[in-house]
Parts: sequence; C-alpha cells; structure tokens
Amino acid sequence: MYQGLVVEIYKELIAIPKYFAAVPISSADIKKMAHTLGFLHCGIAKARRLEADERFLESWLHKGFQGSMSYMENHFDMRVDPAKLVPGAQSVITLLYNYYPPVVQNDQVPKIAKYAYGNDYHEVIRTKLNELLFQIRASAGEVQGRGFVDSAPVLERAWARESGLGWVGKNANLINRKAGSFFFIATLITDLVLEADPAFAGDYCGTCTRCIDACPTNAILPNGSVIANQCISYYTIELKAAMIPEEQKGKFDNWAFGCDTCQDVCPWNRFSQPHQEPAFNILPALQEMNTADWEALGEEAFKKIFKHSPLKRTKYTGMLRNLRFLNT
Repeated sequence: MYQGLVVEIYKELIAIPKYFAAVPISSADIKKMAHTLGFLHCGIAKARRLEADERFLESWLHKGFQGSMSYMENHFDMRVDPAKLVPGAQSVITLLYNYYPPVVQNDQVPKIAKYAYGNDYHEVIRTKLNELLFQIRASAGEVQGRGFVDSAPVLERAWARESGLGWVGKNANLINRKAGSFFFIATLITDLVLEADPAFAGDYCGTCTRCIDACPTNAILPNGSVIANQCISYYTIELKAAMIPEEQKGKFDNWAFGCDTCQDVCPWNRFSQPHQEPAFNILPALQEMNTADWEALGEEAFKKIFKHSPLKRTKYTGMLRNLRFLNT
C-alpha cells in the first residue's frame, strides 16, 4: 500500500518540471532582465542573412582595409548569417553596456582609450550574458543560444541597427541618439521566436564631418568607410610588427593604446553619461603614468597590474614599442 503511494508521489514530483519548464517569455521580459543586469539598452531583431552588409563587408575586405587582421576574412558566412553560427537561430538580441568614464586620465600622460581604463570588458560582459541566458532558460525552459562579446564572427553594429538601437556613423561606431557611442555591444543569438523591434531608419550624422576632419591618420573616408589598417587603434593594438611605420610619425596625438578622437569630437556624445560599473573605473596606475613610469614598470609588474585589463592584449613589449614611437 505504502509502496504504491510512494510510486505515485514520485511520478507527480518528476512531472512537475513539465508544467513549469516552458512558460512563454516575451521581448519585454527579456529587456527587463537585461536592464536589471545593468545593460543600457536592449533591442531584438529577427535572425536572417544580412545581405546588404554582406556586400559591404565583401567590398571592404577586397580593398584590403583589414590589413594584417586576417581573422576578419575567416568564417565569412557566419558573419552575415546567424543561423550558420547558431543552428536554428530565430532571434538576435543586442545589448549595449555603457563605459563612459566618470574620471579620465590626467593631461599630458600617454593616452589610453577609455574602453581600456578598467577590467577587460570581455570578462565583465560575458558573465552578464551568461546570467541573462540562465534567466531566460529559468523562465522559458530549454532555449538554445550563445552570447558573444567582440569575440566571434558577428556583425554587432549591424545587428544593433537592425534591433533599432542606433545607426552606424561615419566613424563606423554605432551611435545612439540618447547615449552617444561610448558603449560595448554584446549579442545573444537564440532559437526563441520573439517580437522584433523596428530596424533603425535614417542616418543622423547628416553633413557633419567632425570625425573625418579630426582623425589624426586620415583613416575615415568621406563615404563613411574606415581604413582599419590606417587607424591608431590598429597600429597600437592589432599590429604585431616590432616597428610602427615611420610615415605615421607625429600623427598619433599621444595615443599609446587605442584612440578615442573620432568619438571625443562626435556631437552625439554630449549625451554620454558616466557609467555605473565599478569594474570599468580607471585603474589608479593609468590615471597619471607618464612615459618614464611605463619604462620603469617592468614586465612582471605590468602582468600583475594589468592582469584583468585590455592592455594585456598588446603586452608590455607592445606598450614600450608604442611609447617609444611617440617619443622618438
């Protein structure tokens, strides 16, 4: 008698998940979760092949604007079709995370791009993306999906535009009318069928050419294309050669890692607000380190101080190369 009762109770217990595992989830639910996790904006687009962007990318690569970044040529189909990257993809969720700093470097020190002031954004945002996917699964049941933060063949800015979050400016940055462009873009591709946002229509750069005029190395073309292998960020981060080309001497405007010039002069960044993410606060060492401080630092100290910083990408030898290029 008791054995039969136990069996019946067990059957009821194991059946419980089927009643709660597939609760419908809406786009509004996901946006609320994203905002709770600290994301500035969240937009959703229907997963499809980006045919116009495919043609633009193909032309850009054909012109060789990628320079030594050969990885830009890899997995072309995955870049333009999310279903090639995540089988069964139905929706592309795009998220923006603010990094505009409340405190900047002191004047006259070698300049570091603002995105690299604090901890590596890959680590910080990947954790939040995983938590968002966990929350979605906890609500909607088994959901297939993958999150990406500038680490896979995903056209993040194109998907942000398709999700209604802004337009791609002449400097190739995504610009949001309420927040400017100082934010990271994260992408979550899932097999959830969600209500999509209207794609952003229009280009609000208009006749403004401030970014083009201010670019120290003339990397931004009048038609809005960016010659990546002529950009200061390329030279100071992506270029692995022992020497930076001599013809670029005197053009770097004291940028030692990355460059924010085109964003600093953009009128839309008057709407930028200081971030609320402690992990992105400027490392004390970066605020006032001059060239002599960098040279005296040493490789072991560099590895320790910048263990969780984007600066580890260029390594200590890369930083010294950049600084010596600025000062010789």
